[in-house]
Amino acid sequence: MHRLFNTKTIMLALSLGMHEFTPLMAQARAEVILATTTSTNDSGLLDSLIPAFEKSSGVRVKIIAVGTGAALEMARRGDADAVLVHAPALERDYTRSGDLVEGRLIMHNDFVLVGPPHDPAGVARCKDLACAMGAMARDQVFISRGDKSGTHQMEMALWRLAGIPPDSVRGRVETGQGMGATLDVAEQRLGYTLTDRGTFLAHRTRATLAILFEGDPRLLNVYHAYVVNPLTHPATHTESARALVEFLASPAGQATIDRFGRARFGRPLFIPDVGRDTMALMVPAEK
Repeated sequence: MHRLFNTKTIMLALSLGMHEFTPLMAQARAEVILATTTSTNDSGLLDSLIPAFEKSSGVRVKIIAVGTGAALEMARRGDADAVLVHAPALERDYTRSGDLVEGRLIMHNDFVLVGPPHDPAGVARCKDLACAMGAMARDQVFISRGDKSGTHQMEMALWRLAGIPPDSVRGRVETGQGMGATLDVAEQRLGYTLTDRGTFLAHRTRATLAILFEGDPRLLNVYHAYVVNPLTHPATHTESARALVEFLASPAGQATIDRFGRARFGRPLFIPDVGRDTMALMVPAEK
């Protein structure tokens, strides 16, 4: 026998059902847009970090990997919820303007100068950065990202350190692309370039470029994570962004960073930094 229900009973049942299901639907819709650098993406680090965060939080992460300059501009426009970037001097402009808040020091690695193993410029013989930059400026192909990324900002600082206007370097070519693609171009052109160590090591299996200059403290590469300010950009997913930044700074996130690369390279590609003095890591690229 079919039972008939009146409209009021059906609506009450639906209301109760939706009331119980709403938290699950809200959780399923939870998301965060992370604007970050190509180095964190091309190195493979985010492939280890993000799934762990999504599993523990139920928040989906949409990754947009661009240069740091572009990531920061996304924050300024309110087109991202959180950023993970590595150009501290540039970042300060966005924290002062109020576009970024709740910054956390997350990790660091370093920049290295790489080029063809036979090193026609003699970069490997140099004892200081000014010498290395000067050697590459003399009739050599230098592949620049040219994309206002953290790496590009560092490159500009290094040319200034050496007293060399970038436009005067005849062999300098800008790709306008990320670190992985720029390394590929340097490989094809038998040129030199500046890269973060993590991306270089991740690409090393398919490249013959060699590290020719490293170890100067001014080549430190520091990463911070920020939440896009909800007072300036109220449409952002603030709570999800906070959860992501806190995960990156949490013991679980820091442990994942510390493990990444050890099995393959015998060393981590990034050094977790929570608890360190930010200023102690801030070695300027020029004096």
